[in-house]
Amino acid sequence: MSFKIDIQQIQQLENLDLIAKQVVEGFITGLHKSPFHGFSVEFAEHRLYNTGESTKHVDWKLFGRTDKLFVKRYEEETNLRCQIIIDSSSSMYFPEKSLNKLQFSIYAAASLMNLLKKQRDAFGLSIFSEEIDLHTPAKSSTVHYNFLINELEKLINQPNINKGTSAIKSLHIIAESVHKRSLIVLFSDMMESSSDLDEIFAALQHLKHRKHEVILFHTIDKDKELDFNFENRPYQFIDMETGEEIKLHPNEVKSNYVEQVNRQNKELKLKCGQYGIDFVEVDIENGFHSVLLSYLIKRKKMK
Repeated sequence: MSFKIDIQQIQQLENLDLIAKQVVEGFITGLHKSPFHGFSVEFAEHRLYNTGESTKHVDWKLFGRTDKLFVKRYEEETNLRCQIIIDSSSSMYFPEKSLNKLQFSIYAAASLMNLLKKQRDAFGLSIFSEEIDLHTPAKSSTVHYNFLINELEKLINQPNINKGTSAIKSLHIIAESVHKRSLIVLFSDMMESSSDLDEIFAALQHLKHRKHEVILFHTIDKDKELDFNFENRPYQFIDMETGEEIKLHPNEVKSNYVEQVNRQNKELKLKCGQYGIDFVEVDIENGFHSVLLSYLIKRKKMK
């Protein structure tokens, strides 16, 4: 069962932190009504009390509800480091409507950070386009969370139009700089040219070579980018990274386009499977459930 968040409703909220809280609260509500209700976020901020230790940090309110002794966990007890990476190249600004791929990735990343903060886990943020625009270490403090939320809000308000992508170079640098044995979460449409695919695969493999666990959220507008569903009339298509324009009739190129895109995506999925990378296709029209659930499942496996 999926709990779908109303995108238009959350976009009316004043700031990104409120949006993240709304998404996480809706997700947790959905979990309790689904077959995945066994995933408990409520107790992620606690651990069982060990006989003989101080009762100073026992959560007595929780004891009253559960009749079990839980101790509140603190920053030094962090057991997971997560580096969230966002591809902010110009292709991520598609489609030009209420929600594009970059905005979706930002909302999803903020929601993940909110969930990580709830679980007292450490999180860092990397943003790249033609170069790495932001790279922070993983921390679990509220101050750090607020700083990253502010940086993500800046990214929404100050778009980088006509910027290419240098995913290959950026991922190699990030692989070396992130603390070993971290969880790497990457949001990208992976819009590399077919000639660069081998180098992209090498960069993804580098992340695994550094002993990181990796989830690739392949962020797409499925209707337009995979299925190429356009009306039966001429269009002017614009390359969002180079600005190059071309006039054509979608029906004339659809079959060839869909075949090439499917072939490239199939190869991407195959390589991710070979490297032990979790490949999650995320359609921006379907909400954030699959992102948060994939993270929770991965986190459970990493314990």
